[in-house]
Amino acid sequence: MRSTKPLIAFVVMAAMGTLLWAGAEGDVPSGERMIAAATKFENSLNAKQRSKAEFQFDDEERLNWHFIPRERKGLPLKDLEGEALKAAHNLIQSGLSDAGYTQALDVMSLEEVVYLLEQGDRQERRERRDPDKYYLSLFGKPNPQGKWGWRLEGHHLSLNFVVQDGNVVSSTPEFFGANPGYISAGPGREIRVLAAEEDFARQIVNISTPQQLKTIWISEKADRDIRGAGESQPVVTDPIGLAYRDMSDEQQKLLSALLSEYLRNMPQDISQQRHAELKAAGLDDITLAWWGGRERNEPHAYRLQGPTFIVEYNNTQNSANHIHSIWRNLSGDFDVARNQ
Repeated sequence: MRSTKPLIAFVVMAAMGTLLWAGAEGDVPSGERMIAAATKFENSLNAKQRSKAEFQFDDEERLNWHFIPRERKGLPLKDLEGEALKAAHNLIQSGLSDAGYTQALDVMSLEEVVYLLEQGDRQERRERRDPDKYYLSLFGKPNPQGKWGWRLEGHHLSLNFVVQDGNVVSSTPEFFGANPGYISAGPGREIRVLAAEEDFARQIVNISTPQQLKTIWISEKADRDIRGAGESQPVVTDPIGLAYRDMSDEQQKLLSALLSEYLRNMPQDISQQRHAELKAAGLDDITLAWWGGRERNEPHAYRLQGPTFIVEYNNTQNSANHIHSIWRNLSGDFDVARNQ
């Protein structure tokens, strides 16, 4: 049993987005759900699988994240089947909302699309592009007391969590990417992954007044990628761009919608906590800065920054059809203080 094959069929037929294992969040706190799911996952593994999946909490591997296709430590989904595979997906679901889980499956399934599109040796392509080449890692022992963490990672996906005394104390860095971001299989059979994250930001820019454009549109050229890729802490500079306080009512509504797109990937309690923190810190100080072209299919990037968070978004590769996006905590990712 392969973890994403049913979804892959839908991708190729331009009908992506179906859950493999449906599940509602319910009222159980995310930390408790993660403990239960991680324990069940761990118990479903044999000794060889455990040796790949388990690390000490203070292992340096915990901070060794990236979204590029590379060799990774951890236990790949392709090594699992049956109850172990189901337990793996239950763990993944414990760290995401239903929308976030669907988006994660979409990202993973795009590896099959790239495999079909790329040229070269078939075996070499499969080694590099495999929708089951996503790795789960446990750092420490899942337990109601003490601190432990877990990670799901592969090409264009990196989800990192730390749980302490049953509470989720860190859920960043959180990375989602998409290549291709747009797929067309004929009229009415189109797919866009991470579409709203692009569209809401562009709309804010394109309804800006000439005076606002001088502030929000930083440059007609965008850098090739996000800042801080693979770094354990975000790159933080002074906020630039157009502030929420200086936006029109319509722009403020669009910015709220843009924030919601990022917040909705997490389980409800984590999403609500993030929202409460950014609201307490002040919406007025949230800024949006744009680089690159202002039309679809033109290379572009943006930065969304508030007192508590920073979002880096880049869509410059593959004729602006290759998206990188990340949410980071300005206090520090991985439950490590940023200035430590």
